[in-house]
Amino acid sequence: MDGIVGIAQRMAEIRSSLQAVAPAPATPRSSGPTSATAATFAAALETAVTETRGTSTARDASGVPVDLARYGNGRIPPHALAPVGTTGHRLWAPAAQAFGDLTAAAARDGVRIGVTDSYRSYDAQVDVAARKGLYSQGGLAAEPGTSPHGWGLALDLDLDARAQAWMRANAGTYGFVEDTPREPWHWVYSR
Repeated sequence: MDGIVGIAQRMAEIRSSLQAVAPAPATPRSSGPTSATAATFAAALETAVTETRGTSTARDASGVPVDLARYGNGRIPPHALAPVGTTGHRLWAPAAQAFGDLTAAAARDGVRIGVTDSYRSYDAQVDVAARKGLYSQGGLAAEPGTSPHGWGLALDLDLDARAQAWMRANAGTYGFVEDTPREPWHWVYSR
């Protein structure tokens, strides 16, 4: 229900933005809006559409991003995820943005944070489980189809002791939590 409320609120924001720049109705002596007004309206429409695509922060009752839930864990197409800086990794757009902000803050503090893994397809989850064993049986992998990596919410990070300390002190500010015992490199976006 929160997802529906969030969508309705976002639609109202878009409508309000569009009304602020919508061209006035044509008058008998005018054949339509001026080109400047039309350009402004077109720009506002493009911004509203772009902001709506893949950037909703709404989640369903299970904590899954509503804009990704329709695909399934580990089955999200590349176009539905956002790049994580220039790393070649991908995440849910709000998580990618938050991680970018986090790494920028860390860099200002002289801390380097590397990324070793991010979104994981279902097949990749099966492979990791086969190679590393299931967490529930003493291994390091979630049951395939249940990993937060499969929703584009989790990162495995390359952290030295200073970076690990920085993450533990600051990551929560950016929405990231260290939620898996025995895996200090595994961080999940929780907002």
